Amino acid sequence: MGLVQAVVGAVGSALADQWKDFYTIPDGLPATAALFAAVPRGTNAGRGSNTRGSENIITNGSKIIVPEGYGLLLFQDGAITGFAAEPGGYEWRSDHLDSQSIFAGNGIVSPLIKQSWERFKFGGQPGSQQAAFFVSLKELPENRFGTQSEIYWDDGFLGTQVGAVTRGSYTLKIVDPILFVKNFVPARYLQTGEVFDFTDMDNAAAGQLFNEVVGSLAPAFSLYTNDPAKGNRITKLQQDSLGFAQSLSVAVENAYQWKSDRGLAIVKTAIVSIEYDENTRELLKTVQRADALAGSRGNSNLQASVAAGMQSAGENSGAAGIMGLGMASGMMGGMGSLQQPVTPAAPAAPAAADDPIARLTKAKEMLDLGLITQADYDAAKTKALGL
Repeated sequence: MGLVQAVVGAVGSALADQWKDFYTIPDGLPATAALFAAVPRGTNAGRGSNTRGSENIITNGSKIIVPEGYGLLLFQDGAITGFAAEPGGYEWRSDHLDSQSIFAGNGIVSPLIKQSWERFKFGGQPGSQQAAFFVSLKELPENRFGTQSEIYWDDGFLGTQVGAVTRGSYTLKIVDPILFVKNFVPARYLQTGEVFDFTDMDNAAAGQLFNEVVGSLAPAFSLYTNDPAKGNRITKLQQDSLGFAQSLSVAVENAYQWKSDRGLAIVKTAIVSIEYDENTRELLKTVQRADALAGSRGNSNLQASVAAGMQSAGENSGAAGIMGLGMASGMMGGMGSLQQPVTPAAPAAPAAADDPIARLTKAKEMLDLGLITQADYDAAKTKALGL
């Protein structure tokens, strides 16, 4: 009885696989899907007849449609035999016996007899495996990262180690599909045709990428803030999605060889939040105050302070108001705003020698006048900030 069943199964499967198929991407595909099997359209509004063909056989003459933004990978017995990146329609052609079809110019009797005999040896099953997979060539969004505790890196502008807790997301792109499939995609996705999605929480390979990105954040921050072309400012991170993506891509490549070993690259980043530790917050406040008093901005701030003092003096009556107005006028005269001569005021008390803001402001003025070098100013800044 088993022998009869094998013969019937062999002939039946060979007959079903004579039909040409029409392959394309599956319905309801998520935007984050990276790799998935091409599916045959065996029916069309109930009119199709090819409903019993083998899942792992592609008949000669079958059409495969490659949409925009996707690449097509062809497999024969587990090996990659072809790749197409251009959108359009393609026709399957193979010398393998299981792909022979009476509808593709391979004869009428010979393909059916030979296939039936070969499949009889395997209990009615085809003795080969052929498959077509689509791989996304688009940017794949919603890949998230985040740290549970502070990460630390050396900051070139602040001249010391800083720390922060951060979270965000990045877009990923498959830049070498063959390398990606050979070296990274687990075998079960190729065997079952299950959708490979980087955002799938059950995808262990995607989870590994998350851990590697988190481990690369500190080196990426260091690369970004120590790049003179970016101004060495940590505060630019959240506005520079492409610039930080480049630093993060370099960091993961240096540590884990994403591009050279896996065919993957980070394209864009979006940092949702950065929460600095207490020491870093204090440093940033000090630098912000120093910046506000430096150069032309310092003059503008000083003039605004004088104007506020004059307004306050005008609103007050009596000696206190007159004194405030006189002090404001003297300061404005010292800046050249008043042209008439004034009685020289008593020399102002010298600023406290240990005032870091005053020393840093003076050093910035000397730098702007060309009296000291940038290196001298950086040394003065480091000393004034106590770094």
